[in-house]
Amino acid sequence: MAAAVLYLVSPAASMITGHILAVDGGFLAH
Repeated sequence: MAAAVLYLVSPAASMITGHILAVDGGFLAH
């Protein structure tokens, strides 16, 4: 969870708008 928050507040995520970010440990990938 913390890694996702750190990414979202970083300059690398400046172009992300209106996206649902699933932070579920890969559960949706199965």
